Amino acid sequence: MAANLPDPVAKCVTILKAASNDTEKFAALFMVTKLVKGPMCNSACKIALFEAIGFNFLKRLLLTSDVPTDCPPLVYKSVAMSVLSSFCCEKELASHPEMLNNIPVFFDIVQQADDDDFDDYLIIVSEAYQCLLSIASYEAGQNALFEMGAVSKLSEIYSQQSFQTDEALNILVSLASRFGPAVWQSDDPKPFHALMNKIALDFETDQDERKFELCGIMYSLLFNCQKQVVADTAGEESWKGSIYKGLNDILTSKIGKAQRDPALKLASVIVDVLGVEWCLTDENKPRQFFLLLVQLCSIEVRMQLEDKNFKNVIDNAELVSACFVFLEHAISFIAAESNSDTFELEQKEKQQIYTALKGAFAAVINVLSKLAKDSQSKKDTKMTLEEKVFVCAMVRVLAAWLAQETQAMRNAIYQILPFILGFANDTFYAYRARYITEKVRMENKSQAAPPEQDPLSQIDVLRLLLPALCHLTVEDQARKILIEVKEDEVLHECLAFHWSIVHYKKPPIPKSERMKVKKEPEKELPAKLLEDMKDSRAAMISICNIFMNITVLEPKMVEESGTFATILKFLFNNLPDLKNIPENLVLHGNMAVFGLLLLKQHSKRVNKNDFSICRYIQATIRFLWDAFNVDESCDNSLVVALSYKEKWMELMELWFLGMQTMSAVLGAIPWISEFAIESGWVQGIVETLNKVKIGGIPSNTKSAYEDFLCNLVEANNSITQVLKENNALAMCRKHRFMELGKKLFGD
Repeated sequence: MAANLPDPVAKCVTILKAASNDTEKFAALFMVTKLVKGPMCNSACKIALFEAIGFNFLKRLLLTSDVPTDCPPLVYKSVAMSVLSSFCCEKELASHPEMLNNIPVFFDIVQQADDDDFDDYLIIVSEAYQCLLSIASYEAGQNALFEMGAVSKLSEIYSQQSFQTDEALNILVSLASRFGPAVWQSDDPKPFHALMNKIALDFETDQDERKFELCGIMYSLLFNCQKQVVADTAGEESWKGSIYKGLNDILTSKIGKAQRDPALKLASVIVDVLGVEWCLTDENKPRQFFLLLVQLCSIEVRMQLEDKNFKNVIDNAELVSACFVFLEHAISFIAAESNSDTFELEQKEKQQIYTALKGAFAAVINVLSKLAKDSQSKKDTKMTLEEKVFVCAMVRVLAAWLAQETQAMRNAIYQILPFILGFANDTFYAYRARYITEKVRMENKSQAAPPEQDPLSQIDVLRLLLPALCHLTVEDQARKILIEVKEDEVLHECLAFHWSIVHYKKPPIPKSERMKVKKEPEKELPAKLLEDMKDSRAAMISICNIFMNITVLEPKMVEESGTFATILKFLFNNLPDLKNIPENLVLHGNMAVFGLLLLKQHSKRVNKNDFSICRYIQATIRFLWDAFNVDESCDNSLVVALSYKEKWMELMELWFLGMQTMSAVLGAIPWISEFAIESGWVQGIVETLNKVKIGGIPSNTKSAYEDFLCNLVEANNSITQVLKENNALAMCRKHRFMELGKKLFGD
């Protein structure tokens, strides 16, 4: 190799290799420092020189404190670091195994930056940081830093020291961007909070350009933090208030784009982590900062999307996506009934928000309309991955808007609906594939590195679109489009997927481990799985609502649909297996009532000998039966059962619709009435209502029970005898069930 090197470099390599001791090699280093920075020293030259010197020699220079009496105490360290920092600019050397193995040496140097001999150390520390920054620029170096615990070291350096700590932050940001939340290996959030407290304090107090640099750094750290852990433990941490004050100062001042952009991104990510409540901490004007952010983000969306080519829009995708995240949280927060008592907007403020949001979403819809037209005409359909991710961000934020806004820009929405459904479906399939793969890896306890993930698989946009589809399926035009693109088939798959999460079953235990497991106490399900189950329950409820809308409004299509026949079988088979726990009550009601609506439409296909129908009806009766009981402790009124009371706003319409539909099912499938007798429900109704005082049944509930019992008698003559034997006459007289009385006892 030396033959291909310039003569001065080849000569230096020869001298270094020929050196018989450290003194001779040290003398040769002075020539190396001149050569390395010269124009003739390319990458090959530097590698040859580095290998000729040998890292062990440089390490000895770094660690030794034994210097000649006439030399400065740091001369060896200075020369060694000068050489290393010169070499580190080359990828091959920055990623060299020997360089990576000695990362701890560089950390030892920077951690001594505040020692008494600070002035002498200044250059050495700067060069050590230069080496670490170079190492952190490459994948191999990032992996090595991560594995050696660099995150905790860098956090400690910034939190406790003052000299050149921005370099430590820059390295932290590069590692956070590379590894995401996993960069914080420990579940202990204290190091993160300590780091953020220091950065945020600097951010609050600095009044120069560094303030905006710190904006970007905190955005990256919060974007890649363990969000749930941080949110749960932020408590009284000072960084929340410091960031609020700093951002409020920036966004209420006259600033340009360079200052506004990082501030909006930081505001967005902190709301994503801590929630909208973080914006409302000003005791005097709690809504002012929130309203300001809504206005600024809405304006920014319009500025970046209106009258621009899609390729140009992508240039600012990160900023616009951050604005989308904030607007999504803002819309959900305003719509949440739980916030109505503590967050009441004035009419003028409501109008300002609506106007701002409508302008922003008009811009979003306009961009999606252009993309939809291009897609239909087969123009520019080959999007880059970055463009697809941005489209998903647009669809996601639009879904939040459509879940609340049911009137504005409907014709434009109908035009883009097939396009956004296509994108949403793609993310669902990608998300499902990733979820199943990860589940298999966990169950098999695979030690192999997980496969690289498609960014489109990280968020199921269809899941986020479900609440909006609940509204859209009530509208004739939108429902027609959903049916035309066969979205019911995708939603059927979506229903089955979320059921697999809600109805989680632990993997089978190998025979060799069964005895051992029996002796161990039952372990709680992981928090992540519990959160997934909660989200999937909500998804299934939304899907049931979508299907119920279609079933009621498109009865002929549903009656002839093979997809809906398959869904009915799904409900028959699975509702009885839904665990009888409070968390599943609303889902139980939705599956039961949706099943009744489908059963009514598919009554001609029902087979009396199908045992799954029997189990389904029993589960449905349980939901309808358990809703009310007698308040014997007070005045013997009929009241909502305690287990239903907390969720009654979600369950009330379901119960009444269920009773009404059960009555209709009895007319179409009379033998279903046998289950009402065998289960004891009929007898239970009479017994319960006989205990209730006169006038103790709400009128709508009274009508529901009487209508059901009348239909029951019409469907099955034997019911009459059962009712009479259970003292139904007294019930009819007491509560003036006139129609039922006529059917049972004549005029």
